[in-house]
Amino acid sequence: MTRVDLKVVLLGSEYVGKTSLMDRYVNDRFRGNTPYQNTIGAAFAAKPVEAKGKRFVIGIWDTAGSERYEAMSRIYYRGAKAAIVCYDINNSTSWDRAKFWISELRRFEEECKIYLCATKLDTTSDSSNVRAIKYEKAIKYADGIMAKYVETSSKTGENVDTLFNMIAEDYISNPENMKQVEETICLTAKDKRSSCCIGGS
Repeated sequence: MTRVDLKVVLLGSEYVGKTSLMDRYVNDRFRGNTPYQNTIGAAFAAKPVEAKGKRFVIGIWDTAGSERYEAMSRIYYRGAKAAIVCYDINNSTSWDRAKFWISELRRFEEECKIYLCATKLDTTSDSSNVRAIKYEKAIKYADGIMAKYVETSSKTGENVDTLFNMIAEDYISNPENMKQVEETICLTAKDKRSSCCIGGS
C-alpha cells in the first residue's frame, strides 16, 4: 500500500460529489455524462504533494454517503488529520447532513481539522438554480466551528486544487507533522541505501 503521511477523509451525503472532487484532484478529470457508481464503504486514492519545501503523500478516503453506511464511515475517519465535509450548494438536506458529520467529528476526532466544502459551484451560474445555502450563512457557520470554508466545482476544477493545497499547507505548518514527515523521509532514504548495499554485495 502507498505510504501515507496525511490522511484526509471525505464525508457528506450521497450525490454531493465527493468522488468527483477526489477524481478531479487526483486525476484532473470530470466524467460528465458518465455518472460515478455509489461508493460502498470507501474508495482510496493517494497523491504526492509539496508544501513549504517538503514532499509528502496525501491519502484520501472517499466514504459512502448513504446513511446505511454511517457506522462504516466512522472506521475510515479514525486518525484522519483533515476532513473535507461536503454539501451540495443547491441542496439544504445535504447541508443538514454535513452538520451531522461535523458534530460526529467533534465528538470522536477532536484533533481532526475540518474543511467545509460546498460542491457544484458551477450550477449557481444557471439562473434556474438558486443557492439553497447562502454564502454568508455558510461562512458564518464555518467560522463558528473554527473550520475553513471553500466553494468548489469538480466540473470546472474551480478551487479544487486550492482546497487540497490549503490542507497540505495547514498540515505541514504544524511542527509535529513537519518532524514526522522529515523522519519518514530519512527512514525511506536509509532503506533505499540499505537495498542498494544489499544488491551490490
